[in-house]
Amino acid sequence: MNTEIRARKDQLIQGWEVVIGLEIHCQLNTQSKIFSGSPTAFGAEPNTQASLIDLALPGTLPVLNREVVNKAVRFGLGIDAEICRASVFARKNYFYPDLPKGYQISQMDDPIVGKGHLDIVLEDGTVKRVGVTRAHLEEDAGKSLHEDFAGMTGIDLNRAGTPLLEIVSEPDMRSATEAVAYAKTIHLLVRWLGISDGNMAEGSFRCDCNISIRKPDAPDFGTRCELKNINSFRFIERAIEAEVERQIDLIEGGGRVIQQTRLYDPNKNETRAMRSKEEANDYRYFPDPDLLPVVITEAQIEQIRSELPELPEARRSRFVEQYQLSEYDARIMNGARELADFYEDAVKTAGISQAKIVANWVMGDLLGALNKAEKELADSPVTPTQLGGLVARIADNTISGKIAKVVFTEMMQGNGESADDIISAKGLKQETDTGAIEAIIKEVLATNEKMVEEYRAGKEKAFNGLVGQIMKASKGKANPSQVNELLKNLLNG
Repeated sequence: MNTEIRARKDQLIQGWEVVIGLEIHCQLNTQSKIFSGSPTAFGAEPNTQASLIDLALPGTLPVLNREVVNKAVRFGLGIDAEICRASVFARKNYFYPDLPKGYQISQMDDPIVGKGHLDIVLEDGTVKRVGVTRAHLEEDAGKSLHEDFAGMTGIDLNRAGTPLLEIVSEPDMRSATEAVAYAKTIHLLVRWLGISDGNMAEGSFRCDCNISIRKPDAPDFGTRCELKNINSFRFIERAIEAEVERQIDLIEGGGRVIQQTRLYDPNKNETRAMRSKEEANDYRYFPDPDLLPVVITEAQIEQIRSELPELPEARRSRFVEQYQLSEYDARIMNGARELADFYEDAVKTAGISQAKIVANWVMGDLLGALNKAEKELADSPVTPTQLGGLVARIADNTISGKIAKVVFTEMMQGNGESADDIISAKGLKQETDTGAIEAIIKEVLATNEKMVEEYRAGKEKAFNGLVGQIMKASKGKANPSQVNELLKNLLNG
């Protein structure tokens, strides 16, 4: 049995193979909409950010936002995809209250981004390549509001015309876990590239899941159902698992899966039918006569390529090689571009030999303190230079690790003081003078004769007790390694 077949069999659920493809709708973070000058900021009063073009009043004409094209190309280069040199906008016809025109301007035959791929890392550390079929530009629809209107529906058209990049994967995923890993990797990438804020709570990043099941030896895919507009990674996983269970129960009970669009109800943890699944011809696509083909030159592509940041996987590999980080630590440090930048800036101050120690401080003390204070990294009171300076003072024995915690707590107050300023102002410099430390040790030994006797009788715990007393007597300033060495010499002398 070859590796691929074995892997497929290992992932079977009740004897069925799950086939998953995702369509991710990513709002691009331009200042204005895709075809009008209306602002795209989230949270404005309903219908205050919808222009005559967004409202589709007669006689209005769309004008393409150039920056939307640049951001789409940026994404395409980020997934090593084909970039269509001449892409075409089409009208996708359907009637819905939040779509004033009666059609959505989208792309069908010539998407701006063609075939590409993305490597995802699974929980066991293995890497799987997922194909990306296409990524096309389109305008977002408005929003239907139900909660505040008894028996009626309100329409907010602020979102209408917000630029969307719809990223369509190949049906390469075989479990909910793989689907979540893929969605998280896309989410990381669009934020890393600076093309979207990826805010799932605000609808900037939404996911449709296409799911089918089949027996592992079946030559064709089963009938698929699409789960619409899922806006959290946890719900993606739960929704897929619920739909897979539904399809298995349906088929094994003698029924058959009908191709349809479904919604996921997180409260009941079940999916329910929304409408029969449309085919492309149901939308009556045709080229939009108001928009010319978008022609992208080689010079434009190369200009965008030159502005790309180092991509997440490349930077992770470099962190492992250059800074000797473990794979786990490197992935944590590359969990967001701003975190990776923070880490590298701190290492520049601390010195490359302290790269691992800096990583420990970032992952532990810094992120922990920010989480406790309910702050984002962008709002961190501690700068990379401050943290790097703190680690440098540990490395040169100016302060101990314990004293460093005190200095860090002071830094978190947000006064902007460096480690050196705090150490000097509070008299926290570590005592490294051998004579001074030895005097403290002798005084502690003289007042703790019982612990000395216990140590010499073979009780190792007594040694730790003596170290604690010495550190207390020195107010935490004695160098711990010197304390250990001198104490052993005196006890064994």
